Amino acid sequence: MRESARRAGVEHSVSSLIASTRLSVLDRSRTREGQDGPTALRDTVRLAQELEALGYHRFWVSEHHSVPGVAGSAPTVLAAAVAAATSTIRVGTGGVMLPNHQTLVVAEQFGVLESLFPGRIDMGLGRSAGFTNGIRRALGRDKTDADGFAAQLDELLGWFTGGQRAYPQVHARPAEGLRVPPFVLATGEGAVIAARSGLPLVIGDLRDREKLLSAVEDYRRGFEPSEWSARPYVVVAGTVAVAESEDEARRLLLSEAWSGACSRTHGVFPPLLPPERIEALTMTERERGFFLAGLKGHVAGTAEQVADGLEAVIKDSGADEVLVTTSTYDRDALLGSFRRLARVADLRGAAPAPRPTA
Repeated sequence: MRESARRAGVEHSVSSLIASTRLSVLDRSRTREGQDGPTALRDTVRLAQELEALGYHRFWVSEHHSVPGVAGSAPTVLAAAVAAATSTIRVGTGGVMLPNHQTLVVAEQFGVLESLFPGRIDMGLGRSAGFTNGIRRALGRDKTDADGFAAQLDELLGWFTGGQRAYPQVHARPAEGLRVPPFVLATGEGAVIAARSGLPLVIGDLRDREKLLSAVEDYRRGFEPSEWSARPYVVVAGTVAVAESEDEARRLLLSEAWSGACSRTHGVFPPLLPPERIEALTMTERERGFFLAGLKGHVAGTAEQVADGLEAVIKDSGADEVLVTTSTYDRDALLGSFRRLARVADLRGAAPAPRPTA
């Protein structure tokens, strides 16, 4: 353990395990009641700048189509904006949903990003094929397209190495010959694909800890070294919220929990509502059940509670990195949580918390 430092107004030691584990962030450009999509996208870029200053390792953006509560629909475009607004933090996608795209185009897009921002770009890849049948039809895809993810992944990597043989005399420019680190996003089956492909794994979520740990174990057991990665590399993804009190941390979770409950009960993932609106809602029994379930299993609380919870996650999973996916209505409160988390992890840009006044 490192020597004690004053963190979040109280005295505690920085865990050497947490301090030695990379800490990164995925922002989904969540829309908020009363704010539009363009505002959410600009907020994402500003958040990346703040997190770079705090010392976070990566900043990733996501891909969601026709979702009222998410503005991030074009991850490589948004990643370009984030990379242009920052200078040191790694930037990537969490992720590009490969079944929605032609692999040649994905390779070209990441080749352009890597050419413009050399050594800073990550290529996170997922296997989702759209949220609804209507969205899949609009994308020209089918739900079964996700079944071809492993073959698509091989083809995509072949565009970078020059090893693809499906399209003779076709080359991905400027991707061919470049090294853009690929990551496989998974919740279960994708972990097996990541292992067979010899690629780093991004696995969530923290609410189903047993399932997560089982998938990580399967990944490590089945990992086959590749030219992309010589050993297993595990990124555990989930919500982490740090506040002055346990109640305040729980309040940070309310907005996302309600959006999740709406998605499960009404088929629509809405913009984030302010906590006071949610507290005043009259929920159906089914809505409340999903809402309460959405509040459980996260790493949330005071700095000490989060340090203990995060250390347990890292110790149990053997994670090389933690990808924080927290969303909340209040952007200032979200940034405050990231600042407190940076102090918990002793990140290089984290300033000591002010001493409490008498």
